[in-house]
Amino acid sequence: MSHPVYLALDLPQLDAAKALAEKVKGHVGGLKLGLEFFCAHGHHGVHELAQIGMPIFLDLKLHDIPNTVAGAMQAIHVLEPAIVTVHASGGRAMMEDAKAAAGSETKVVAVTMLTSLDESDLKRTGVDGSAHDQVMRLAELAEAAGLDGIVCSGQEIREVHRQWKHGFFVVPGLRLPEHGKSDQKRVVTPRQARDHGASVLVVGRPISRAEDPLAAARAIEATL
Repeated sequence: MSHPVYLALDLPQLDAAKALAEKVKGHVGGLKLGLEFFCAHGHHGVHELAQIGMPIFLDLKLHDIPNTVAGAMQAIHVLEPAIVTVHASGGRAMMEDAKAAAGSETKVVAVTMLTSLDESDLKRTGVDGSAHDQVMRLAELAEAAGLDGIVCSGQEIREVHRQWKHGFFVVPGLRLPEHGKSDQKRVVTPRQARDHGASVLVVGRPISRAEDPLAAARAIEATL
């Protein structure tokens, strides 16, 4: 990836999303389209944003039985996404089938633990141990399944990079020091994540909700 910053575009209006992407495209490396965007705009919305000429990251977090996830991956193949996410907690067979069904140019990465969760949330879902331990377990499983990499918070990226030296690592939940955490609990700055081994830095609100999105994108770029 030539430019590590991917702009998270989860705006409800397609025209607004396109306008924002056009405004900052010289200062980000790609566009991340999540479940909210995909449910609202579907294949048409992805095609519209692909015309801007940047790589598309479909953050769909697929999680179902292996055959269903493989079918979903085949259904989005025509969109030629650069990156697609699945949930590591779906298990090894699901991840293997997802990778087998993906296009040869698509990186399939596994979500380990959402950055909106912390250890108390893990405990409530019946998972013992620290957030770090859970991420490391699922990273090992994703590597064994043949995936390209994982999604994890910046707090785990250094250790994951040591364990999986040639993995492809996506770090969301990034905030600049002057910004609040919002609904994220485990955050770092873009510079910290990059220094610790992140391949892709997902940035949303610090750009999309800034008074001047272009200036915000430039400021983040300058820190890298």
